[in-house]
Amino acid sequence: MTAFGTRLREAVLSGGRLCVGIDPHESLLREWGLPASAEGAREFGLRVVDAAAGRVGTVKPQVSFFERWGAAGYAALEDVLAAARATGLVVIADAKRGDIGTTMDAYAAAWLTPGSPLEADAMTVSPYLGVGALASTFDLALAHGKGVFVLAATSNPEAITTQTARAGDTTTAALIAEQVAERAEAGPGQDWSSLGLVIGATVDLATVQLAPVGSRVLPVLAPGFGTQGAEPGDLARVFGGFSAGVLASESRSILSAGPDGLGARIQERAALYGGA
Repeated sequence: MTAFGTRLREAVLSGGRLCVGIDPHESLLREWGLPASAEGAREFGLRVVDAAAGRVGTVKPQVSFFERWGAAGYAALEDVLAAARATGLVVIADAKRGDIGTTMDAYAAAWLTPGSPLEADAMTVSPYLGVGALASTFDLALAHGKGVFVLAATSNPEAITTQTARAGDTTTAALIAEQVAERAEAGPGQDWSSLGLVIGATVDLATVQLAPVGSRVLPVLAPGFGTQGAEPGDLARVFGGFSAGVLASESRSILSAGPDGLGARIQERAALYGGA
């Protein structure tokens, strides 16, 4: 079994740093001429998978845009996840789950268990019930060659007060990053850890006091590129010592090209980032 961090590094080396978001907003469904329904979301997702395969190494379905359609939406998401993984794309389920005990265990099992209907290669999680509450999720992921991206610093303005709150002599965001990095040092893999962080590309790392720690590359899922304002040329400047492991996530800036222009837009944006 190959560790997720190793597979992710290989995906970045072969397909570049661009991670294509699969976000079937209702407005985008209309623009694409698709129904605002679970079936529309399914068709949207499959078209993005087809366009992304062979052009990038990773995709990130946003779970909420499928979940809103109930059971039919989850069935649509299952099809999209399976199709993406079948092409060899590394699939990150943007689920942002966070809880304690058996509840969190169940979330992890849903997204990270091989053979699960919702199986992905990695998932996003929230640490705000304590990074320790995610210990069994980390264990499950590492046991199955999966990955976990932990929210550390997000670019929405509502987050700044919480994420810069003092935690001893550092910030909450920095404490989260340090605890994840400590766990990552002990995990399997070689250069790249299977545990990583979510850090918005529009975040000022100095403000939240984020800096790399440990000897291994800690992957960073970085939303905020494209429509939200960050551009490929900003990557090294914004992320500094984290840059080696950054996945630049773009959604609307790509999806707005529509179904006919999607492949060309993905290729155009991917070329701006390059590999590891």
